[in-house]
Amino acid sequence: MPAIPAQPGAAAPAGRPAQPRRTAFAEGADRLRAAATTEPGRLRIIGAVLALLVVAFGAVTVWQTTDRAAAADDVLHSSQPLSSDAADIYRSLADANTAASSGFLAGGQETDTSRDRYESDIRKAAEKLVTAAAASDPGSPSEAAISKLNKLLPEYKGLVERARTYNRQGYPVGGAYLRYANDKMQHDMLPAAQELYTKENQRLESDYADATPYPWAAIALGVLVLAALAWAQHRNYRRTNRVLNHGLIAATATATVALLWLVVGHGVARAGLNDSYDHGVLSLNVLHDARIASLKARGNENLSLVARGAETIKVGEQSYDAYYYAFDTDMANLGKGLTEAAKLADDQAGSKPVEAAEGNMAVWKKRHASARTEDELGNYQQALDKVIGAKGATGECFDSVDDNLKHAIGHEQAEFRQSAGDGRDAMTGLPIGAAALGVLGAAAALFGIGRRLSEYR
Repeated sequence: MPAIPAQPGAAAPAGRPAQPRRTAFAEGADRLRAAATTEPGRLRIIGAVLALLVVAFGAVTVWQTTDRAAAADDVLHSSQPLSSDAADIYRSLADANTAASSGFLAGGQETDTSRDRYESDIRKAAEKLVTAAAASDPGSPSEAAISKLNKLLPEYKGLVERARTYNRQGYPVGGAYLRYANDKMQHDMLPAAQELYTKENQRLESDYADATPYPWAAIALGVLVLAALAWAQHRNYRRTNRVLNHGLIAATATATVALLWLVVGHGVARAGLNDSYDHGVLSLNVLHDARIASLKARGNENLSLVARGAETIKVGEQSYDAYYYAFDTDMANLGKGLTEAAKLADDQAGSKPVEAAEGNMAVWKKRHASARTEDELGNYQQALDKVIGAKGATGECFDSVDDNLKHAIGHEQAEFRQSAGDGRDAMTGLPIGAAALGVLGAAAALFGIGRRLSEYR
């Protein structure tokens, strides 16, 4: 009888183990091993690996440079301006408090200039709070500080208006309202403004930390790509005795250009950003702190005449007038800030206003000492004239210090924008260029390998 052929799925003959069915992965691996034993197969594998490496280099370069360019743009257009706005909020509130106390001391003789200065400071603080609120993250500490300030600002303004009203009518309770308004400013509003300033500075530091690190992953991939291309060309030379393969040479050229662009572009960007921090942000922080110290000193100088010794502070075994003691502390901070700002200034335009402010501060101290002596002797009107008088008063010195610090801040702000802008511009076009060079390099590598494969057909 003829034999019946074995049917699919039929049981294996007795005594033989069943053969497991091979997976697609195993069959593919076998084909790859078989292909690798021939030169065309090896060339196909080499071409695929080279193309993959070049594309990966371009992709990682695009990813890392895009992140750094975005962080640099945030430094220039978001976090640093917001940090300056936070400092302006603090300064405006402190200056409004100073203007309110100066107007109170003048009583019925308050000038339009003093009144306008107070209103301008309040309006500026409110506008900056709106800007900061729009840029803050929901639920963040910055948002909480802004909400607190928005709530306290109308309350403070109401207390100042009551103090002015009672003061014009000659009621002593006006001084109590002004001191209460000052306490609200010093203990609630200015700490909230300081918290906002601190958080915005932390955001600025974070953006710098994201913008300045070297893109080590992209650089390492670029070096690996060049090494792989060099090996492929050396292998081609050894097997064919041909010096050049135009496709591999083109791929090497594109990878070299991309790597050099990456290293040089990021190096220039990093240098510009570091310069903007060292000669811009650091100086601005010191100058903002010095300006705030001068404003607080002026406010305490005025309030010492409003309180007339009603509030004291005990340090050790010695009692001092609370506002005079705070004035001395603020002036010491102002002196330290001006000294530090002079060290950080890197040109004449930056150091000149700081030196002028130091001279104004020295005169201010002398005039204040004379006014304090008159106050301690009971000569209130003479002390008042030396503080808010039309000529030769401490108010002139304060205004000069404030104006000089304003000019110094403006100069450092311009230097920051220049350096940070140069750093950001150094990475312009790098992500797009890296992507294009990656695609061209991969295509060139495949073309070079394809030329070799065509010789076997």
